[in-house]
Amino acid sequence: MQTRDAIKKALKDNNALLVAHYYVSSDLQILAEETGGVVADSLEMARFGQNCDADTIVVAGVKFMGETAKILSPEKRVLVLDEAATCSLDLSCPIDKFSAFCDAHPDHIVVVYANTSAQVKARADWVVTSGSALKIVKSLHEEGKKILWAPDKHLGHYVGAETGADMLMWDGACVVHEAFKAEGLERLMKKLPDAVVLVHPESPKKVIALADVVGSTTQLINAVATMDADTFIVATDNGIFHKMHEVAPEKKLIEAPTMGEGADCESCAHCGWMAMNSLEKCLSVLETGNNEIKIDDKVIVKAQSSIHRLLEFTQ
Repeated sequence: MQTRDAIKKALKDNNALLVAHYYVSSDLQILAEETGGVVADSLEMARFGQNCDADTIVVAGVKFMGETAKILSPEKRVLVLDEAATCSLDLSCPIDKFSAFCDAHPDHIVVVYANTSAQVKARADWVVTSGSALKIVKSLHEEGKKILWAPDKHLGHYVGAETGADMLMWDGACVVHEAFKAEGLERLMKKLPDAVVLVHPESPKKVIALADVVGSTTQLINAVATMDADTFIVATDNGIFHKMHEVAPEKKLIEAPTMGEGADCESCAHCGWMAMNSLEKCLSVLETGNNEIKIDDKVIVKAQSSIHRLLEFTQ
């Protein structure tokens, strides 16, 4: 039996559904949708898991995505394809140091990005996504709140500049988005003057300044689907190209450069941790039950509170 067919059978046998992030390989994205699962950003993956009838949620993504799914569905079994697949933003924000930072600034509202551990979410007042951060921070700023922001400094500086909010920053960054180079992007834009530049807000300030559209993964996919342009330069993980090609097969997509001139590869924008997900690992966790996400009940309750604020705000 081929791996794909074996996974389909194992999903059925376990009353399980596969949820995949836009940045994993196209074979996993295709399989998720073929078997009744979903391809989405981390929050929508978790929300889908919460609302479906499956007993087991299999997460093709990175560890914090599995944790978010477990927080919203504590009664379900949540499996990740590789326990070592993590995120530089999550790693940059260990709970002990972060908690001490929060304790040192008790007059600030704690707002954390979704790319964080369950423990950090539990310490926060709000969880936000790249698609909701601007609106939520703007609302808190209008209420006169001071904000402690973690972990992505680039997204934080973008949100602060757009909203005028008083924001105290944690010093974290996404290794993929931080690699985009403004100088290389400017050179590419001169070669392709009619191309629309799409940038994820985890990118550095100089790259964001060159964008026609700044947005979350879902917002960038929608831009490709709805805008009149034929050519797009895309500054985010190249795993997103699968869904972009699916929604707009006739459009030309070009990776924004991450390397300087003379490098072996001008753009290598793919998360090494996302690349650890595979069909073989998907089958393995379904057969063995390995890599189950376990979170302390008290942490789940506290993290639910900060995520539910986000869900209520974005409904």
